[in-house]
Amino acid sequence: MPNNSHMSRRGFTAAMASLAAAPLFPLQALALDDRGAKALIDKLVGDLNAIINSGKPEAVLFRDFEALFNKYGDVPIIARSSLGVAWRTSSGSQRSRYVKAFSGYMARKWGKRFREFEGGKIVVSKAKKAKGGFLVNSMAHLQGQAPFAIDWQVSNKSGKDLMFNLYIEGISLLATERTEIAAMLDKRNGNVDTLIRDLNKIK
Repeated sequence: MPNNSHMSRRGFTAAMASLAAAPLFPLQALALDDRGAKALIDKLVGDLNAIINSGKPEAVLFRDFEALFNKYGDVPIIARSSLGVAWRTSSGSQRSRYVKAFSGYMARKWGKRFREFEGGKIVVSKAKKAKGGFLVNSMAHLQGQAPFAIDWQVSNKSGKDLMFNLYIEGISLLATERTEIAAMLDKRNGNVDTLIRDLNKIK
C-alpha cells in the first residue's frame, strides 16, 4: 500500500514547486477599459497636482517629476518613439542609456512647463476608446487663464496600464519630441552617444 504521509509530502512539494515557478511565466494583461484608464490618470493627476503645489525647490521638483514619469508613463515606448529610425540601429547599451537620459530630460523640460501650473489644478473628466488604447480627458484650471484641455493616452501593450502620450490643446507630446529629438540628432551628425551626453546636460 502507498505511504499516505509520503504521498502528502510529495504532493505538497510539487504544489510549492509549481507556485515558485509561476512568476517565471508572464501573465496575460487584463483588458484595459475606460474605468481602468481613468483610474490611472486620476492617480497620476492627483500626484501631479501635489507636486506642482508642493512649493519644493526646482531641483527637488524635477526629481519628483521624473519619478512620476517613470511610475505612470511607458518611458521605454515614449523614448523609442522619440528616437525614431535611430533606435533600430542603436546597440542595447545605447538604448538603455538613451532611455535613462531621455527620462531625465523630459522631467526637466516638462517639469518647467508644469511648474507654471502652480496655484491651479488639473481636473480629470472622462475616458473614451481611442486608437491604441484610451484617451482620458482633463482640463487645466490656472490662475488668470481660461481653462484648457489636456488629454492623456493610455495603453497596456507593455502588460501594465501606462500613459504613453499626452495632448495639450491638441498638440501631441510624442510628435513634438520626435521632431525635436530628430533635429538634435541631425545637429550631431546622427551620433546617438553625443545625443545622450547632451541630453544629460540640458537643464
